[in-house]
Amino acid sequence: MNLKYIRNFCIIAHIDHGKSTLAYQLLKYTNTIKYNKKLLDNMELEIEKGITIKNHIIQINYKYKNIIYKLNLIDTPGHADFTYEVYKSILACEGAILLIDISKNIQAQTISNLKLAFKKRIKIIPVLNKIDLDINYYNVKKDVKVLLNCKSKDILCISAKEGIGINKLIKTIIKKIPNPVGDINKPLQAFIIDSNYDNYRGIIIYFRIFNGTIKNKDKLKLLYNNKIITVNNLRTLENFDNRKNKITAGNVGSFLYKTKNLDDIIIGDTLVNWDDKKTKTIFKINDIKSNIFISIFPLNSTEYIKLKKSIKKLKLNDYSFTYIKDFSNTFGFGFRCGFLGILHFEIIKERILREYNINIITTIPNVEYKIILKNNNIKFINNPLKYPNINEILYIMEPYMKVIIITYNKYIGDIITFCIKKRGILIDQKYIISSKVKLIFNLPLNEILYDFYNKIKVLTKGFNSINYNFIGYIKSNIIKVDIYINNIIIDGFSFFSHIDNAYIKSKNLCKKLKELIPRKQFEIPIQAYINNRIIVRETIPSYRKDVTSKCYGGDITRKMKLLNKQKLGKRKMRKIGKVDLPQSIFFSLINIE
Repeated sequence: MNLKYIRNFCIIAHIDHGKSTLAYQLLKYTNTIKYNKKLLDNMELEIEKGITIKNHIIQINYKYKNIIYKLNLIDTPGHADFTYEVYKSILACEGAILLIDISKNIQAQTISNLKLAFKKRIKIIPVLNKIDLDINYYNVKKDVKVLLNCKSKDILCISAKEGIGINKLIKTIIKKIPNPVGDINKPLQAFIIDSNYDNYRGIIIYFRIFNGTIKNKDKLKLLYNNKIITVNNLRTLENFDNRKNKITAGNVGSFLYKTKNLDDIIIGDTLVNWDDKKTKTIFKINDIKSNIFISIFPLNSTEYIKLKKSIKKLKLNDYSFTYIKDFSNTFGFGFRCGFLGILHFEIIKERILREYNINIITTIPNVEYKIILKNNNIKFINNPLKYPNINEILYIMEPYMKVIIITYNKYIGDIITFCIKKRGILIDQKYIISSKVKLIFNLPLNEILYDFYNKIKVLTKGFNSINYNFIGYIKSNIIKVDIYINNIIIDGFSFFSHIDNAYIKSKNLCKKLKELIPRKQFEIPIQAYINNRIIVRETIPSYRKDVTSKCYGGDITRKMKLLNKQKLGKRKMRKIGKVDLPQSIFFSLINIE
């Protein structure tokens, strides 16, 4: 097909601004779907949580001025934990719809996604959504004009829910988004946008061609690992039987790679002809910086191999998810996994349970610290089990984030007070409009992992948006806390903390464990240690049988004899007794502050 009649675009916005609703209306208006069918947010978790987790690609055929245009639409997530999904979508496009909810105005993640689009220099179409609400959006329009340096006539106003303005939006996409540039006669150069695993067939690869042609049964080479693969079942991404013999430059599509080796494919890799030695990668595969690290172990140790396969399949579908092998004296063999945030972890955890039917145990989240040793060596530690001897450490540096909070000016005082309590440093304060302010803090990553979003939401009554970026490591007084249950160290509960917060975090953790661990016939001590010194202790009392209930009279020594015998029995039981930790404990501890 002529490149002039192809448009590749994505929808970018903050979470809950109506991206998926708009995508659905575009599909409905163009008769790509005729019923209320979930083609995009089709994952069970996406429907349940009402958010987009993965980017979704579909091809729309639309007739305009007697010419059929192919519009390749990519619906992207809005949450900060899925920024990489947005990034790789932008790489595959020439244009983007910047969607803004008029009831919420410009928000932090909107600006963050916009920066990615500016970096790639793609065409931006600003769109104000939810005009069916009885809200004056003059100020929103004014802010967008300043943000994009555009004119009022360039900003479209729609209601994705009611379908208002969809016709004009589609025409604007055709008129303003540039057609892809490429040459079908040049050597093949294609970008892997996404991939997933089919249990019965192999790996399905989704691609965008920049130059050249892909034909069915072609042999292609992956530049990153030099692997030769064969194209099967070549398809475009329309909503019907769409098998093709070839797909040319400018288009997106998919093909099947018949293999069981899940390590072959890397999202972001470049496809070239198998004998091509000159063509270079289109985009550099970025190493993803994980923000939190959690160890995952199978509840049943016999399911380790099954867990390993499931994690490899998830990695194939989510490049921002990382893992390495791990071992715990308490839980056995497992994996140390890296996530972009707590929501990212919760999604992966649920997918392991639902898609692969594996019950897992997880450790307390930790971030990665930079440890400078006395011999001038540097270690990056995200697992308390790898913590070096205290006598070898010169000092420790912890990761800091640049946190951007956008809210109304009446909440400034409460937010600044809260962030300072979290060891934050106020860097800048700018008024976006007369009533809205942008606050910029430097905050330790460890302080924003757990309740930060919820507390800010409470302080601002929900009128806020938050985004954060890694800025580097800063020297800090970090220590390791170990948790002992019944005098046995449970390495899955060990965690790092700033010395000022260690006591309160240990106290909260021990109290929570006391509530969650079932009582036994013997007393169970729960202790928090720092450098082999107990700082917190909680005790789960034992069940006590009334052994004196049958003594109706006689000397007191009869009762004392029975009580002492019971005491000795419990002491012996404490030494040999086993404390079972329910699986629910590990998930309950994820959000302990």
